Amino acid sequence: MKLLRYGPAGGERPGMIDIHGQLRDLSAHIQDLNGSVLAPASLAALAALDPASLPVVDGSPRLGACVGQVGKMICVGLNYSDHAAESGMAVPNEPVLFFKATSAICGPNDAVEIPPGAQKVDWEVELGVVIGTAARYVSKADALNHVAGYCVVNDVSERAYQLERGGQWDKGKGCDTFGPLGPWLVTRDEVPDAQALDMWLEVDGVRRQNGSTKTMIFDVPTLVSYISQFMSLQPGDVISTGTPPGVGMGQKPAPIYLREGQVMRLGISGLGEQRQVTIAADTGVTA
Repeated sequence: MKLLRYGPAGGERPGMIDIHGQLRDLSAHIQDLNGSVLAPASLAALAALDPASLPVVDGSPRLGACVGQVGKMICVGLNYSDHAAESGMAVPNEPVLFFKATSAICGPNDAVEIPPGAQKVDWEVELGVVIGTAARYVSKADALNHVAGYCVVNDVSERAYQLERGGQWDKGKGCDTFGPLGPWLVTRDEVPDAQALDMWLEVDGVRRQNGSTKTMIFDVPTLVSYISQFMSLQPGDVISTGTPPGVGMGQKPAPIYLREGQVMRLGISGLGEQRQVTIAADTGVTA
């Protein structure tokens, strides 16, 4: 299934994409697409519905983040060897973990805000893993049983905040709008191999990232198992699993960073596409 949330920010409704690509409303069956409905039994009940019996949603409504009420968003750094190389960093022996503030999460096509004074805003297409059942000290062999599905993530980053402001990655990762999720959550049964997905990102029509999840250093089962040794994973939590090469920081002969008025398009095979325009953040301060 392809499950999503649509409507104005703060007022999203749950929906489903049918086999014809038509958006259908799920509000009569669930209140929201969040952790409480991502368990296997709940997803099975949704899968048993006849999509043709669900109301059609006309037009092209805004899409919200494909998961609501995310408890935590755990990100994995330097999880592609070629990206580590372009960043001038060693390939890690264990997954590098950091958090993205849940206030950064936004819809897949919402504008991305450039914070005041930011000079090094960068892009990162990533595979998102959505947790469906609680995972605590799980084995690698059992890890995928705790995954509800997958989505596209743009791990937007401000590199100066990340690397030049005291060594705390979270500072450059958690700004508002730095975590677009979606367009939809694709359930695990429709993704037979999460390590065989092509991924790409363009800025103003120029292809900057081309990669595949097959080149991850640590695969999805390893990441779910590893993270669960340090914290319990709860339904609705999202793991962003790292990015392939081609980020702005790694461009040659010199880095290229985002500025106001640019357009990012990105996608992962089978998981859909995102599109964001960059704008200046609204500080609420008038001249």
